[in-house]
Amino acid sequence: MEQTYFQKGFGLRTEIRPQLQETYRSQIVDLMRANGFRLDAGGLTFLLAMEFGFCYGVERAVEYAYETVAKFPDRKVFLTGEIIHNPHVNNKLQRMGIEFLPSSADKYDKVAREDVVIVPAFGLPAADLELLGKKGCVVVDTTCGSVLNVWKNVERYARLGVTSVIHGKFEHEETQATFSRTSLFPGAHYLVVRDKPEAADVSRYIAEGGERSGFMKRFSNAVSDGFDPDVHLQRIGLANQTTMLSSESLEIAEMLREAMRARYAEDEMGEHYHSFDTICSATQDRQDAVYGLKNKNVDIMIVIGGYNSSNTNNLAKISAKFAPTFHLEDATSILSGDEIRHKPAGTKSETLSRGWFPASARCIGITAGASTPNNQIGETIERILSFRSTINLQSILGAQ
Repeated sequence: MEQTYFQKGFGLRTEIRPQLQETYRSQIVDLMRANGFRLDAGGLTFLLAMEFGFCYGVERAVEYAYETVAKFPDRKVFLTGEIIHNPHVNNKLQRMGIEFLPSSADKYDKVAREDVVIVPAFGLPAADLELLGKKGCVVVDTTCGSVLNVWKNVERYARLGVTSVIHGKFEHEETQATFSRTSLFPGAHYLVVRDKPEAADVSRYIAEGGERSGFMKRFSNAVSDGFDPDVHLQRIGLANQTTMLSSESLEIAEMLREAMRARYAEDEMGEHYHSFDTICSATQDRQDAVYGLKNKNVDIMIVIGGYNSSNTNNLAKISAKFAPTFHLEDATSILSGDEIRHKPAGTKSETLSRGWFPASARCIGITAGASTPNNQIGETIERILSFRSTINLQSILGAQ
């Protein structure tokens, strides 16, 4: 009987590695790694955060997608959505022949038994995985290990009859996949809180009670069917979308812990409040690395990554606390030494700014989200250099 579910690749890494290197490698980034994450060129200093770009989970997902194409050259290969939040990577996969399924309810109608479906790094809702299993098609599951760890905790809560309170964005693919795990256990519930203001509302309701109808109106799109705050907030367990701001996840956990302490005796806390560390180490490392640039006297911070990438947006928020920050999708966002397209930290839309690169700027901090390949970092540095220097880049790479 043909194996139809794969979670560990196909052992084709050696075969696809040259293609990955050619597409995503950067000589500039390699050089900076070798020189203490620093590049001095054209009167400018570039400081690269010590943790940046592709994390292990993203790299693994992209590798599995390439392996899938190599393994099944004569079959239709589908992706259930963006494999990661990076337009360049997704566009490359489409050019390789992978078809992205739409977000409509009937998205799987075109998938036949002989086809191959790739599950992205964010994971997939439990009902979708069940449907694909019934179809009998080949499923290549690239769900990140850190996401799977969160799922284990949510399932543990569900078995105990504990409501999962998830710090995340309700509309995000990962969070939807995470809260779907409660559907595997009859009577299990979840609540998604986006930020500290929402967590504060939940904390007040836990500690002091409140108007049920008002609470349900506020969180109508972020709770499980049949959720009742008067019942299902009595026992809660914390989880989070792995790409959220880790410091905020910790603060929210403490807010909810204190609310429970205000309502229940200390010796009852073990029954009413559960918390496991589900913060992704790669997300934490990249955020810590940006903080590491805070005291380096950078004049400008450049953050590279998809505008819909949660972890990249959080890197921009951190950077904006200590330097003028420009979140770019890629090097083409830099139009000239005067004009730049970027998404300001904390906003939802791209804007055009002028005067972004003052003549006084000498030190530029660089980081990139976990879905950003190295070649986009190198291309961005190369483009910035082109506005300030006539130095031949190849001579720089050869001399250092």
